[in-house]
Amino acid sequence: MKAVVCEAWGAPDTLKVKELQDLQPGPGQVVIDVQAAGVNFPDVLIVQGKYQFKPELPFVPGSEVAGIIRSVANDVTTFKAGDKVIAFTPTGGFGQQLLAPAQALIPMPQGMDFETAAAITLTYGTSYHAIVDRAKLENGENMLILGAAGGVGLAAIEIGKALGARIIACASSDEKLEVCRQHGADVLINYSKEDLREAVKAATGGKGPDVIYDPVGGEYTEPAFRSIAWGGRHLVVGFANGEIPKLPLNLTLLKGASLMGVFWGEFTKRNPKGNLANMRQLLQWLHEGKIKPRISGRYKLEEAAQALNDMAARKVTGKVVVLPQ
Repeated sequence: MKAVVCEAWGAPDTLKVKELQDLQPGPGQVVIDVQAAGVNFPDVLIVQGKYQFKPELPFVPGSEVAGIIRSVANDVTTFKAGDKVIAFTPTGGFGQQLLAPAQALIPMPQGMDFETAAAITLTYGTSYHAIVDRAKLENGENMLILGAAGGVGLAAIEIGKALGARIIACASSDEKLEVCRQHGADVLINYSKEDLREAVKAATGGKGPDVIYDPVGGEYTEPAFRSIAWGGRHLVVGFANGEIPKLPLNLTLLKGASLMGVFWGEFTKRNPKGNLANMRQLLQWLHEGKIKPRISGRYKLEEAAQALNDMAARKVTGKVVVLPQ
């Protein structure tokens, strides 16, 4: 089988496509013929050795896949060869085959295509955990989303709307904001042209957002937090800007506000039942048409490095997928 291999920490261009031995399942495992693999910003950081999780070298990057089970271990009774499944694993996604524990699999709903299935676990799982489990967003509240046109940002828009919130989407271009509008955003702010604090003040009648969803970090975090409503919740999701901001902690006191860390990967390990319940709700919303992943790009296995470079350059709206077969 072919797979993208990271042999040393570095830029995506250092990745190599290599021919590897076919995989065999060990106890409790299955082998999946990967039909589509989601590309995420953490993948860009992982291959550079800059993420919280650092796999041993060499490894195959990619963590969320959809595919068809090729073979199962003798002790696996919950799945069989030929089943269509969704899997989220630490590594291994950017290959024609993936080895995964059976307990990490979710059956693909009937009628779902592989690309959509590969685009729902990390971005929607992260956003659901952030908005529902951490912030406990309520019907009628205002939620401000930074980097709203990215994968987690669009997921946050749709989840917020499904919960009855008013969504204020922020992005760096009018083109990206149009995508946000199409996904349900109520207010659009171009923070490359507008003063973020003044625009947020106008959008909320001076009250400020009840929840801030922040996967960007950098220069936008502090002005956003200075605009937060009394008792607001600021979700620290990631640092796509590349800079980890330093907030004056007196702001939390003055606003009676909370900073909430969001680490979905760790949540899935510590509370797998809770994560499974979240995924079931997301799949139900998908069936009802309340959420719909936007697939804006498709790449061959040999183009995986380009997919990561496009992600790093913030050229991606919604999700992009690698198609290994």
